[in-house]
Amino acid sequence: MTFINFKKLLLDAEISLPKFSKLIKVSEKNIQAYKAKKEVPNTIAVIATCFSVMHEKGIDYKDIVNALELQAKTKKGAGFAKKKKTEISLKASTDTKTQE
Repeated sequence: MTFINFKKLLLDAEISLPKFSKLIKVSEKNIQAYKAKKEVPNTIAVIATCFSVMHEKGIDYKDIVNALELQAKTKKGAGFAKKKKTEISLKASTDTKTQE
């Protein structure tokens, strides 16, 4: 789905992009990044389509989503631990070679 079609669906669902991202607990920055790619992932397309259809049928999708008690993902820096181990290994091997 194109980003333009996605935005149209949000209009149909009467929800702004910032409110959409807050409701589904995804960073607005991440959603805005799809604008540069000119398309949105399938999951985001499905969510926006469902919101639009539900709104059209008079179903309050906001209450349904809020009842899920979604949690925003947080960065934990998992990639940094691997980098540190690699740096330590390289330093250790360099130290060993200089001692030989």
